[in-house]
Amino acid sequence: MAGSIRVICPNLKCRAILSAPDHARGRMVRCRMCGMKVKIPSTAKVKTESSSQVQAEGDGK
Repeated sequence: MAGSIRVICPNLKCRAILSAPDHARGRMVRCRMCGMKVKIPSTAKVKTESSSQVQAEGDGK
């Protein structure tokens, strides 16, 4: 889906995958399965390697 963000409900008994529109970033939404309030992240989290890991790999030549 273009223009949407997916998050997992933090309720350990639910763990439903929630899909929210982009304009909901930074807001609280309610899980339709269990009713728990979930905060939609305001920015996308990107997993990157830290510079120390890259340096450690480069030193092992």
